Amino acid sequence: MEQQPATALTAGLTAQVELTVTDADTAQAMGSGDVPVLGTPRILALAEAATVAATAARLAPGRTTVGTRVELEHTAPSPVGATVTATATLAKVDGRRLLFEVQVTAGGQTVAEARVERTLVDRQRFVSRAFGE
Repeated sequence: MEQQPATALTAGLTAQVELTVTDADTAQAMGSGDVPVLGTPRILALAEAATVAATAARLAPGRTTVGTRVELEHTAPSPVGATVTATATLAKVDGRRLLFEVQVTAGGQTVAEARVERTLVDRQRFVSRAFGE
């Protein structure tokens, strides 16, 4: 299998992902609290989706990234109906290790910030190991 060139993924790659908050995205619905605002687990999923989008077009066939570490600070509530945007920037490439900075905003206000680490892997080998094959 062809290995991915180290230069394909470089610091500065960026992507945005948007979400309009629904009842299903709230802390109440997700079981992470009892308030009807955007739940922290949903913010995490949105942040990870932005990191995936930032590198998706640059990955060699058969390669993917998997999340390995997250640091998340959720600083402001977002009500149902609000549109939130996660912007991920690839801050550092260290071999197979990718470090992202993510900012989540709503209405021009920062509602969360995250640092997400992902690792570049061979998709088939990763899935085979997960299923003990």
